[in-house]
Amino acid sequence: MYRNKLGIGVSGLLGLLTLGVSGAARAAWELNLPRGVTPISREVHDLHMLIFWICVAIGVLVFGVMFVAIVRHRKARRAQAAQFHHSTRAEIIWTIIPFVILVSMAIPATKALIFMEDTSGPDMTVKVTGYQWGWQYEYVDEGISFYSNLADTTRAAIYEDPTKVQNYLLEVDNDLVLPTGKKIRLLITAKDVIHAWWVPQLGQKKDAIPGYINELWTQIETPGVYRGQCAELCGAYHGFMPIVVEAKPEDEYQAWVAAQAEARAVGPARPSAEDDVRLAASPGNASAQ
Repeated sequence: MYRNKLGIGVSGLLGLLTLGVSGAARAAWELNLPRGVTPISREVHDLHMLIFWICVAIGVLVFGVMFVAIVRHRKARRAQAAQFHHSTRAEIIWTIIPFVILVSMAIPATKALIFMEDTSGPDMTVKVTGYQWGWQYEYVDEGISFYSNLADTTRAAIYEDPTKVQNYLLEVDNDLVLPTGKKIRLLITAKDVIHAWWVPQLGQKKDAIPGYINELWTQIETPGVYRGQCAELCGAYHGFMPIVVEAKPEDEYQAWVAAQAEARAVGPARPSAEDDVRLAASPGNASAQ
């Protein structure tokens, strides 16, 4: 009787857990790599899953053989161990099999690396400069340049209730706006210390190093807003350097470019002095407190 009640209770609990981790809740608990919205992010995801399932198969095989050996040859069954010094055949087999496995992983991994590093033939180029504590974006072909810092709403919430702010510490005052379906080359550098430009849904992270330019490329296939952060410990306010990429269809992007050109004709929308930008970006400034 007790066991039946216990079984019913466990079944009910498992049912609730199943409902709890379905849909949006399951997405919130996601532990795997995101598939992303670019060819690179999907290539990385597929490579990750290939290697993951190879490792799972190896683990199942190894632990399966181990547990069978433990059960079938345990002392209680009076099993007698085989007596031999070596087996040339076995040594050849366990040398060839790992070699084949490594080659099967190395070939797609090499192809993925070559694909990721091919920045040739871009449709447009954007220079990304990290500084303490924000980002500067320069559209090389369009002549657009602006700073992107932590949004005032998020900065104010640092000293209040962060749960009342949507996208806490992941909101900026100026988004990096990019067109969908275009190959975009990003030239990444820094003004002061090492930073890292990272947006998970784009599938890449690249260090921003003072005096050196790193390159990456992306091609966003789905319109939307994608958030990231500086991924290199760069000082006291490292956690206050969010990145927001807004991907727009080509016609909407061209309208945005035209609006930026019109705004430049009226006057600069952002401070031109870097020190003023740093002061505004700092979470510890007096106005934020």
